[in-house]
Amino acid sequence: MQERATHRSVTFRHPFRLEGLDAEQAPGTYVIETIEEPIEGLSFLAYRRISTTIVLRTHGAASLSRQVIAIDPRDLEAAQARDGQPDCRAKDLVHGQV
Repeated sequence: MQERATHRSVTFRHPFRLEGLDAEQAPGTYVIETIEEPIEGLSFLAYRRISTTIVLRTHGAASLSRQVIAIDPRDLEAAQARDGQPDCRAKDLVHGQV
């Protein structure tokens, strides 16, 4: 079964919170990754979401360190709406197999 990964960037102008994150996150641009798998047995191509994650920058000695956290896409949409940002789907980049 071939999965596909979609990466997009979302920018927050204000600090924000998402369910599953320990603390409020700083304003900035974050990478969102969605993994989907094809739905078998249909007469047309369709995908089902397996996971959505956000990449967080970590603070400390290793400035290139990052943390990947699973999130609910609905929580992300709600946080974007609270921040006053339009949806960023136009910037989606789709990659084939993961």
